[in-house]
Amino acid sequence: MISIRNEGPADHARVREIQEATFARPDEARLVEALRRSARPQLSLVAELDGELTGHLFLSPVAIDGPSPSVECAGLAPIAIDPVFQRSGIGSALVRESLRRCSEVGWQAVFLLGDPNYYGRFAFELAAPAGFHYESEIFDSVFQLLEITSGALDESSGWVRYHEAFNSLS
Repeated sequence: MISIRNEGPADHARVREIQEATFARPDEARLVEALRRSARPQLSLVAELDGELTGHLFLSPVAIDGPSPSVECAGLAPIAIDPVFQRSGIGSALVRESLRRCSEVGWQAVFLLGDPNYYGRFAFELAAPAGFHYESEIFDSVFQLLEITSGALDESSGWVRYHEAFNSLS
């Protein structure tokens, strides 16, 4: 059985292992550590399968750089599942629970970079047709959004800027 809970300090070492194993490099693990220290608000969730920590997901604030009024939004990244446990529903459970908790944090929308075929099952849509971009138009085919509060982004558009800790990713 999969259970989802808030990450705690005792989970940090295992989360680091999972991030490094998933991405085959330490960059995302270092990103998580930087976000833990400086991103506010934040939502860091872990998944356990039969009591074993098997996955991790982080949400941090993003800013929309545009002419529109500010909307409280989050960026979903990174998400990592221990490679041994991938394709067992852990990632889906983490995404669903994180989206359920967004309104508790005050986030009205979530942005992410990812496979539209995968994230479409959670109702994410491409962000570019709604007027949102990440870094450059090169990312338009994978940059997506989901409104947590219906209509929250109706008056917004622009460039979505992730937390400064993301600048350290190579």
